[in-house]
Amino acid sequence: MSSTVNAALVGDDVEKRKRIENFDDILPYIGDAGLYQWLLFLILLPFAFVYAFLYFTQFFLTLMPNEYWCRVVELDDWNITDAQKFALSIPPADTEELLVDSDILYSKCQMYDIDYSALKNSGVINADPTWPKVPCRHGWTFNYSTIPYVSIAAELEWVCDKAYYSTVAQSVFFVGSIIGGFIFGYIADHYGRLPALIACNAVGFFGSIATAFCNSFWTFCLCRLIVGTAFDNCFNILFIIVIEYVGPRHRTFMANMSFGFYFTASSALLPWLAYWIADWRILSGVTAAPLVIAFAAPWLVPESARWYISKGNIPKAMEMLRKCEKCNGKTVSKEIYEEFEQSCNEMVKLESSNNGYTVLDLFKKPRLSYITVMLTLYWLLIILVFDGHVWNMKLLDPDVFTSFSLAALTELPAAIALTVLLDKWGRRWMGFLSMLICAIFSFVTLAMPPGGATVAMGIVARFGVNIAANIGFQYAAEMLPTVVRAQGVSLIHIIGYFAHIIGPYVVYLGEISPSLPLTVLGLLSFVVAVQALFMPETLGQDLPQTLEEGNDFGREQSFWWLPCISSTNEKKKKFRKSRTPTSLQRVSSVR
Repeated sequence: MSSTVNAALVGDDVEKRKRIENFDDILPYIGDAGLYQWLLFLILLPFAFVYAFLYFTQFFLTLMPNEYWCRVVELDDWNITDAQKFALSIPPADTEELLVDSDILYSKCQMYDIDYSALKNSGVINADPTWPKVPCRHGWTFNYSTIPYVSIAAELEWVCDKAYYSTVAQSVFFVGSIIGGFIFGYIADHYGRLPALIACNAVGFFGSIATAFCNSFWTFCLCRLIVGTAFDNCFNILFIIVIEYVGPRHRTFMANMSFGFYFTASSALLPWLAYWIADWRILSGVTAAPLVIAFAAPWLVPESARWYISKGNIPKAMEMLRKCEKCNGKTVSKEIYEEFEQSCNEMVKLESSNNGYTVLDLFKKPRLSYITVMLTLYWLLIILVFDGHVWNMKLLDPDVFTSFSLAALTELPAAIALTVLLDKWGRRWMGFLSMLICAIFSFVTLAMPPGGATVAMGIVARFGVNIAANIGFQYAAEMLPTVVRAQGVSLIHIIGYFAHIIGPYVVYLGEISPSLPLTVLGLLSFVVAVQALFMPETLGQDLPQTLEEGNDFGREQSFWWLPCISSTNEKKKKFRKSRTPTSLQRVSSVR
């Protein structure tokens, strides 16, 4: 009799509370923002340093002084000053060189072609501009007053006809990231997040150490290709794991602020590490040090419970949830776990029924095809503009260490702005405004005279694209239908890697004209700003599940809909807020 009463009470309790249908439903019971989650948030710190160091270290490994000229060995034993040697051997800059850099009035790549031995006894101490000229024969002399160390680019003299070597090496790094995306993505899907995290960080570590021993362009490219395979996954795999364990109400904060705090600190610190170490080989080793933390990951980081569920290993997922419950000091009834386990089994069956869909299905319906192409173009251009502003910083100010650090600090206010405004203004208008800011200040920078004001305008432009890049992380994952979401997001981000490859060449346009890089970046920013308005808004909308829902998504939306105005028709639609929060989709998209 008593067992019947207890069963009835349990049944009543189940009726009163919300049914546990997915992972987010059980998180409040085990703790969705307790000690367990904050410990994971803290563990992100060293991996954020890894991410920033892998991304930006090559910038400082190949940093080149702006002032250099031909070394003329025939004058080494002359008893004259360096200024006299310079005046006697280096011709004025020609018209082409002045177009590239009007501040440098001497030729960087040519010397006078005369017999200095015969000239020594003639008493001539000033050059004749009519003397014949030849390319530098014995290397270059560099002015290290603004960059206090010899980078590999200066050591191997990647200047003049080899000036593009640094650009090629940077592109090779991102070719590696495409390869690594496939390799470590496969490992993460088939063998688990932790093996992929450890493997990619180990590859990045050994590749960075090997970089310190490079002595040629080709060995440097090979090492950077290897290091590049670790880029993205070195941080994002753990980032996904952490956010998966965080409850819906706290994901926006943890997703934005973890990146805002940690990535800002690490990328702002890196220029000063390069400055203080003042040795490119040691810098490569020092920036590899944080990757060692990955070898301790099995004792620090839990495997993704969601991954266990996706592989049908429900008991192991339950084990991970009980660890979280214990750490957070919670007590969860047996009925809760049983109900969740039943939902997981149903979910596994549903997933197996959707395995027949491929990324090609995104292009079988006209409007869904349009959305996919727009999302791909949106992400590609944002990455191109972001990388362009990163690498262009060395063209804006000779004090590249200060300017790079200040620009990196814009990540934090960008994260704060997103946390406060994104769920009020929506993705379209925030994307439009942020890229419009980037476009305007890119052109304003062109109109400014060289100096601190120019750097300030460039930093504001960087702030705008920082916001847009963070929005771009989640846009695709919110808009593509569930049955092909993972494959579609992977396709978009793999195509985005090509923007990383192209980005350094945008800055290389400065070799043709100093104004070209910012002109291109400003125009691209304006294109992206306008484009954002021609995509559907995802804020407050149910995420599409089927291909048909994906094709119809956003049809009823007005072009001028502002989500922050609650009286608009779109707010009155039958669409409810999705149970799966947008922040989770954002971090899923980095795979």
